[in-house]
Amino acid sequence: MSVDIRKRIFDFIVENFLFGDTEHDLTPESSLIENDVIDSTGVLELVAFIEEDFEISVDDSDIVPDNLDSVAAIEAFIKRKQVDAQSAA
Repeated sequence: MSVDIRKRIFDFIVENFLFGDTEHDLTPESSLIENDVIDSTGVLELVAFIEEDFEISVDDSDIVPDNLDSVAAIEAFIKRKQVDAQSAA
């Protein structure tokens, strides 16, 4: 499941922000903001993708670099939100 989450995030970023450029030197820990992969509008697109694709709710307070600045951070954030949703059910 973890590989699937990471792959879906990578695929979304490559398709939507790197315009299919698979040669970009993007690692799971690379800062998406510092490397100019996404900007503030891109963060909103990323949040919409997370909410739709992973069926989780992203609160305004969740929209911080600690959660969304790298593929690894996004993956960890999604996993936390999924666990929280399962615990609440």
